[in-house]
Amino acid sequence: MLLDHPLLPRIEAALDDLRPYLATDGGNVRVANITAEGVLQLEWEGACGACPMSPMTRAGLEDSVRRAVPEITAVEAK
Repeated sequence: MLLDHPLLPRIEAALDDLRPYLATDGGNVRVANITAEGVLQLEWEGACGACPMSPMTRAGLEDSVRRAVPEITAVEAK
């Protein structure tokens, strides 16, 4: 179960550092899944879902999360 995933607290802490910036544009992100291969799957919320800058935002999120949680091998956004 995702809520019991051992990496989730560290991932959420890394995302919490970035969420205020997403919120300024009316958006947010939530963890949808963490695969067995270490791929973090995120779901855009609010304005982030339709934002043309979301690929760059995803890259920034990936960089931050992978620095904080090196067990994550990649970040995908839905």
